[in-house]
Amino acid sequence: MARRLRFTGTGRPHLDEGPRILDPDEFARLFEDFEHSAWHLEMRRRYAADEEGDDWAQFTAGQQPTWDLDTPWCRTISAKTRDGAYVGRVRILDNPPTTGQRFLLAYSEKNAELGEDVRNMWRADAERVNLPPEDFWIFDSQTVALCLFDADDQLTGAELITEPVRVNQYNLLRDIALHYATPYERFAEQLAGQEV
Repeated sequence: MARRLRFTGTGRPHLDEGPRILDPDEFARLFEDFEHSAWHLEMRRRYAADEEGDDWAQFTAGQQPTWDLDTPWCRTISAKTRDGAYVGRVRILDNPPTTGQRFLLAYSEKNAELGEDVRNMWRADAERVNLPPEDFWIFDSQTVALCLFDADDQLTGAELITEPVRVNQYNLLRDIALHYATPYERFAEQLAGQEV
């Protein structure tokens, strides 16, 4: 494995011995520790964790989900956005969307209630502007967490990237995605118009 130079907060480079993999608990702490921004590119067709709650059961039964805004995640994100931090995401959808993607489009209402900026983009458009097929978060424009999933679409952890050149490449991808994506409400209206 090639070793890379990585820069610490002291400005002194040191050799990066390889990828640093965070387990799900370590990854979750990144959401408590960021200061200014957290942004997510969602490329997957399915997230197994979404299918574990009552809101999934309601959605797949054709009901309007009753979103629980008092979970640890919701309390953390809403506190961050109330304090002025930016939290956003661009979700990539297939055409036609999978059941998981349609659920996340509805779930955008919950994200917005927490103060998130949620946008959507068709997969063909994402490919046209060369977005990678990776699911990742960027924290404070200086730390990237590449999400890792198993064969059953369960999150198993994240690869942490802090090397400035690589982080800046992901920041550029974020800017491209935000430029071409559509706010979720308008996207949902467009999708509903197609289904008529």
